[in-house]
Amino acid sequence: MKYSCQFICQTNPFFIQATYFTLISFAGYEALKVLKSQDKSNTLQDLDVLFTAVSASTVSSMATVEMEDFSSTQLWILAILMLIGSEVFTSILSLHLMKAKFNTEKSLNIRDHSSQLDIESISITNFGPNTSHGTKDTMSFSELRLANKEHVDPKTIELLGTAATVYLLIANLGSSLLIYLYLKLVPDAQEVLKRKGIGFFLFSLFTAISSLANCGFTPVNENMIIFQKNSVLLLLIIPQILVGNTLFAPCFRFMVWSLQKITGKEEWQFILQHPKAIGYKHLMSTRKCVYLILTVVSFIILQTILFCFLEWSSEALQEMSSYQKIVGALFQSANARHAGESIVDMSSVSSAIIVLYTVMMYLPGYTSFLPNYDDRYSKAEKRCNRKRLLEDWIFSQLSYLAIFVMLICITEREALTTDPLNFNVFSILFEVVSAYGNVGFSVGYSCKRMLKQDVHCKDASYGFVGKWSDKGKLILIIVMVFGRLKAHNLKGGRAWKLR
Repeated sequence: MKYSCQFICQTNPFFIQATYFTLISFAGYEALKVLKSQDKSNTLQDLDVLFTAVSASTVSSMATVEMEDFSSTQLWILAILMLIGSEVFTSILSLHLMKAKFNTEKSLNIRDHSSQLDIESISITNFGPNTSHGTKDTMSFSELRLANKEHVDPKTIELLGTAATVYLLIANLGSSLLIYLYLKLVPDAQEVLKRKGIGFFLFSLFTAISSLANCGFTPVNENMIIFQKNSVLLLLIIPQILVGNTLFAPCFRFMVWSLQKITGKEEWQFILQHPKAIGYKHLMSTRKCVYLILTVVSFIILQTILFCFLEWSSEALQEMSSYQKIVGALFQSANARHAGESIVDMSSVSSAIIVLYTVMMYLPGYTSFLPNYDDRYSKAEKRCNRKRLLEDWIFSQLSYLAIFVMLICITEREALTTDPLNFNVFSILFEVVSAYGNVGFSVGYSCKRMLKQDVHCKDASYGFVGKWSDKGKLILIIVMVFGRLKAHNLKGGRAWKLR
C-alpha cells in the first residue's frame, strides 16, 4: 500500500487525471447499461451510452440522445458523474494527493527536533564575521514554512481540503434547496415537471449539481428553454454557475478569509499570505482574484449587451417580456463560458453571437486580460528545463483543435456533401470548440434544412453530434477528455513562432 501510494504521488498529474476520468467514465457507462432506460422498448446504443457517460464525467453536456430517454435511476448516475467530475471535486482530490505526497517524503530536519522548538517562534543564531557571540534572529513559524515551501505542513493541506469539501457541500445543498423551494412556490414550473413525470427533488438536485459543475445537463429535453420565462429560477442558477467555475477561486479565497477572521488560526493566515506555497491552483492572491472578477463580469456584460442588441426582436424571444429578455440574455451570457445551459435554440441565434460564443468557449475558466504581476516563473519552475522544453515543442491548443476538426471533416465527408446546410465546417467547428471547452452548446440538427427531404428524418432535442457517424462521435469523446485536461497544456507551442 505504501509503495502504491508513492507511485501515484510521483506519477505525472496529467496521467493521473486522464486515468481518473477514464475509470469513472467507464464505471458510469457500466452503471447506465445495467439500469433500464425510461422507455424499455427503446434500447440505447452502447456508443451513445458511453458518449453520455464521458460527457457527464468531463462536465461537457454534449448529447447524442434525449435526456428524457433516461430513467430516474440513470439520471442519478449522471448526477454522480457530474459531481465527481466537477472542477471543485477533482481539486479536492488533488489536495488529498498533495497531502499523501508530503507524507511519503522525509520530514524536515526541523521536525525531528520539533519538541525542542517554540511553535510561535524559532530562534536562530547567526555568526557573522564581525561578531564573536553571534546575533539572535527570530523567524516566525509562518516564515519558516514559507522558506521550506516544498514541505508545507500536511495539516495545512488537510485543512484546505476540508474547507473545499465544505464549500462543495454547502454550494450543492444550498443551491438544491433554493431550486426546490422555487418549484414548490411556483405552479407554472410545477406543471412542466408534472407533465414530464420528473420529481421536484430529482430536478432540483440534478440541476444544482449540473450548474455548479458547469456541465449544462438538465433532466428535460428542452434544457432551460422550457423555463425561459421563469426569470427567478434563471437568476437563482446564475450564481451557481459562477461560483462553481469561473469565480470559484475568488469565492474560495473569501471563504478562507472568513475562516481566518472567525477562528484566528495561523494556518489560515499562512494560506492567505502565501497562496503559491500551497500549490493549489484555485488559491489565488487578492490581486489576481480582483482581476479575475473584473474580467468575468466584463465578459458577461459584453455578451449581454450584444445578445440583447442582436436578438431582442428575434423569433426565439418574441413571446418574452422586456424583463424576461434581459434576464434571459444574462443567463445565456453566464453559460457561454463553460456551463452550457441555454434558454434559446442555438440554431436560431444570429451568426455574430455564434462566433462570439465560439471565442468565449475557447477561453479557459481563469482567463484574465488585466495586468497580472503574479505570473512570473518561480525558481522551481526555472529548474524544470526538461519539462519546459517539452511544453515548448508540443502543439498549441489551437493546433489540436484544428487537427480534431480536420479528422471529423474526414469522417463526416459524405454528409458534408449530401447535407451541406446541416453539415458544414463552421457547425463542426462550433461543436468541437464546445466539447473542448466542456460547455455543451450545440447548433443542433434540423430536418427542414435537408436538401433532399427524408420522410424518416425526425427532429430531436439532442445536439448536432447525435447525427454524426460512430467514428465522429469517438473523436468527440477524445476532444471532451482532452478539453477537461487542457490545463496541462496551456503553455504548449511556445517554440512555434509565426513571423
